[in-house]
Parts: sequence; structure tokens; C-alpha cells
Amino acid sequence: MNPFRFARAESTLAALGAVASGRHARFVAGGTNILDLMKVGVEMPELLIDINALPLRSIVRRGDALHIGALARLSDVAADAQVRAAFPMVAIALEQSASPQLRNMASIGGNVLQRTRCPYFRDLATACNKRAPGTGCGAIGGMNRQQAVLGTSDHCIATHASDLAVTLAALEARIHIDGRAGSRDASIRDFYRLPGETPHVENVLAYDELITGVSLPLLAYGGNSTYLKVRDRAQYEFALASAAVALDIANGTIRQARVALGGVGTIPWRSLEAETLLSNAPATRVTFEKAAQAAVAGARGYGQNDFKIALAQRTLIRALEMVVERQ
Repeated sequence: MNPFRFARAESTLAALGAVASGRHARFVAGGTNILDLMKVGVEMPELLIDINALPLRSIVRRGDALHIGALARLSDVAADAQVRAAFPMVAIALEQSASPQLRNMASIGGNVLQRTRCPYFRDLATACNKRAPGTGCGAIGGMNRQQAVLGTSDHCIATHASDLAVTLAALEARIHIDGRAGSRDASIRDFYRLPGETPHVENVLAYDELITGVSLPLLAYGGNSTYLKVRDRAQYEFALASAAVALDIANGTIRQARVALGGVGTIPWRSLEAETLLSNAPATRVTFEKAAQAAVAGARGYGQNDFKIALAQRTLIRALEMVVERQ
């Protein structure tokens, strides 16, 4: 591991002042992602800034949204009564993330910012435009079973790994950001960047900005939701395909819908096309199949991951059926 300095910040202002000292500084909370990347040489910060003393762990209702502090641990958020009642999909997604030990350490802000688990990204001896721009993408012609089929480019097909972020995309969450220039909010839809020609630019966060929390809009039908994750094994595994769905149903007709896919996109993949087909349509298998086809329109397989296109459709159909069954 590369030598680095370590500092503790007692306030947001102090944290922002410390990180502004240079682009080779990083914030650390649970450390469940960045420390792994430091061990393999992908991340080599000169300074780690411990932000655990910042007052960013609360889970409180603010107006028409539930605000979750960036330092709230995944296990605490999953167990919170407000989250479980208003957003079952979020609680389920968190409970199916990583392992109990990691969920006790990992923070909400860190999970939103976690980097891909693509093996080419983590192996310094291979080509990866996300890690080393201009070197190529080893996954496109190599081992790509786990990689994305939506939102890809000729420069990167790495899958976004977060389960939580898929539910945030479905809910149209807002990300709260502090920086030396002031505070700002970003819609989850605008927060993540498609790889395009610059896969190393993963989101809109500047190097000297800090996520302070996320806000989840309190949808009237948010409690009628679920998250379905399909993976190679039942525990401690990333999604091959997943679906976060919420439905507003009355008399057998879907009035409104929220749909997002995970495990298949380079970013958490909200499908407005699927939502449009579901809205004002009967809650039937035929409707769900049409929505699933729309959700993967434009998907591209790269050989080993071709199966994900059909798997994503089946996963979404089953998730929609589960929500209907629980009514």
C-alpha cells in the first residue's frame, strides 16, 4: 500500500478545508471500498480524512421527504422503522448488500460513491479506461459475464455495483452536497455520469466536495414496493440483475409506477419507458412483459453477458408480480 497521511475532521468545514489541500486527498467513513482499492493500488491518496465525527447519521423526516445522513450505516438504515414502512425496497436492497459485518461499517454516502467491481478495473496489469484513461477496455473482448448491457460505450462496460443506488434511482432521490463554494443538491438522475468517452468521470461530485446526505421523496405508494436481486449465490454477491419497483394500483389498474434496474447498467438504470407503459394499464402479466421489453430496449450484450438481457426482463416481471401479490 502507498504511504499516506491520516487526519480526523471534527466539522464539515474542517473536512472541506483538508481535502482542498490537493486532489490526492480522500474522505473515509466506513472505508469498506476505498481501503480495498488502496491495497491493490487503484487508489493512492496522499491524505485520508476521517469524517466519522461529523453529525451526519440522522434519519429524519423533513417536509415531504425522508432525509438520511451520509454517515448513517447501511444496517441502521435497513432497520429503521420509517424506512421499512415508507420504502420497503430500500430496506430490502440494503439487507441484501455485502455481509452483516460490512453493512455495520459501510456508510450511505460511501455506498452511493462505491466504484465498480470490474476485475479489469482492479487489476493494474490490464487495460481499463476507468482506472487509466486511454488504455482501453479489457472487458469488452475479455471476461464480461458480470458486466453491463445498458448505458455502455466503446470505452467502458463496467457495471455499477450498488443495490441501494438502484432504489434511489427509482425513487428520484436527491443527493445533498457541501463544498467550499457552498451547498447544492443534485437529482440522482443527474448525479451519475454515463461512461461515454470519459468513463473515469463517474459522477458530478468535485474532488473537494462532500456528500452530506440523501433525501427520499415520500411517495404515497412508496410502501407498495420491493427490490428483487438475482445473483450467483444467496449471500455476499453482487447482482447479475435486479429490479426496484413501486406501484400505485387501484381496482386492478396501475395508476403510477417507478422502475429501476441494477446489475445490468453502467449506472443505476431507471426506465421511464417501462414506467410509461405501466401507467394506466392493467396489472397483468401481459402488461409486465411489455414493460420489461421496453426496459431493456437498446441493451447490448458482449458475449458472455448476453444472457443478462433476458434475465433483466424476467427479474423485472417477477418484481412487479411480487408487488401485486403483496397488496
